[in-house]
Amino acid sequence: MSILSRRTVLQGLVVTAAAGCASSRPRVAPRPGPELPLGAQVGDVRGGAATVWGKASRASRLVVEWSEDARLLRGVTRVEGPLLGAASDFTGVVDLSGLPAGREVHVRVLAEEDGRTGEAWQGRFLTAPDATRDICFAWSADVCGQGWGINREWGGYRGYAALRASRPDFFLHVGDAIYADNPLSPEVTLPDGRVWRNLVTPAKSKVAETLDELRGNFAYNFLDESLRAFAREVPISYQWDDHEVRNNWYPGRSLAGDPRYTQVSDEGVLGARARQAFFEYSPVGGAARAEGRIHRKLSYGPRLDVFIPDVRAFRGPNGLNRQAQPGPDTAFLGRAQLDGLKEALAASTATWKVIATSMPLGLIIPDAKLPDGNPAMEGWANGEGVPLGRELELAELLSFIKARRVRNVLFLTADVHYPAMHHYHPERARFRDFEPFWEFVAGPLHAGTFGPNALDDTFGPEVRWHRPSTMVNAAPWEGQQYYGSVRIQAATGALTVAIHDLTGQALHQVELEPQA
Repeated sequence: MSILSRRTVLQGLVVTAAAGCASSRPRVAPRPGPELPLGAQVGDVRGGAATVWGKASRASRLVVEWSEDARLLRGVTRVEGPLLGAASDFTGVVDLSGLPAGREVHVRVLAEEDGRTGEAWQGRFLTAPDATRDICFAWSADVCGQGWGINREWGGYRGYAALRASRPDFFLHVGDAIYADNPLSPEVTLPDGRVWRNLVTPAKSKVAETLDELRGNFAYNFLDESLRAFAREVPISYQWDDHEVRNNWYPGRSLAGDPRYTQVSDEGVLGARARQAFFEYSPVGGAARAEGRIHRKLSYGPRLDVFIPDVRAFRGPNGLNRQAQPGPDTAFLGRAQLDGLKEALAASTATWKVIATSMPLGLIIPDAKLPDGNPAMEGWANGEGVPLGRELELAELLSFIKARRVRNVLFLTADVHYPAMHHYHPERARFRDFEPFWEFVAGPLHAGTFGPNALDDTFGPEVRWHRPSTMVNAAPWEGQQYYGSVRIQAATGALTVAIHDLTGQALHQVELEPQA
């Protein structure tokens, strides 16, 4: 029989008590790392560089790792980006540099906090090519407009699924990436009795007035599975247009007369909030982001330079648009941007110079009626012959292109919600100091379809092909959603532009040979 001393008994009681306390104390699980609730996206691919965007679930640092290895096990470059905080809605970008030309690059995006991360986002993209690789890119516009939101029963934003299947090198979203002024209803009953059912969030249940509501309009799009899958494979470069703020917006446009706006009365405040939300949710990179400008040039190898102007921030008010002399009211690009574009075009050594403008050049786009009963003009055109109003800027640009012998310039555009191909020629024009050129119109990608619009004869446009809507505000499921594609052959520089429907079928195409 063992004999226990008093000390042994007491020690045993202490150990037992300690063990009891330890077993009753709840174990605290380590805090999980921050997530990327909307995924990520790549944008603004240019020579040796690209920009990666992400939004974290909470304060953290954005980190991007890239490699040519699909498994991201070898040759990985790690780039630590900015701290993401509430001031930017936990969004931010990382600029990647030193990328090899013409290669497939794989990226892993993380939100990191004290060494902890949540699930990584992985994607891939093609870098800007050298002279040996063909180029294929796409463009369109107009997403979630006229009351047509994400209908999961129909398949969501099918336009992005069609684009993904076509495997472009990159995608130009030439405006109206959101419709901040178009709230959604849970159901839309069509005249034939069919019911379109929208996914609706608080931010999409009313017009966007606050910064958070504008942010919520961008975030809404990433609830769509097709867009998230597309963003894993194709870089997106964004341009803005009016609906990122409100319909037919320009600086100084009054909010008076629209009773839906009850939380903001100052148009300047609304415009500033919209611009902030655009930058927070778009992978605009490089010097453009650093300088806070949307207008920029993307150099995509020796065959292609893409120019993305800003046709909203510097324009004058919508009016009759028939001023005989240039001035503040005739501004569309504005003097500084126009001069910068001319300089950049003249300096370009790329075979093709593509100007992606969110508004067509020759289509007449009316706004609300003026006091005299005439419609104000929303675009460049005014319906009169000789260049007047905003057309004075366009005439200056086209004359400059001719005088400086800038070859192989074409315009890609959208806004009017139907696709078209227009050829401009001085022999048909009232103004003749320019070289012939093409304008290609695409869209909508997921919005109501309309058209056609009348053409202004100032610069001699001719409709070579178009596909107007069969009804006013045709819903996406009517099969009248469109995107455009551009292919450039590396060997010859020959360029083909095509317009596609959501099946991917090319409805019409034009083949162009480069001029020396």
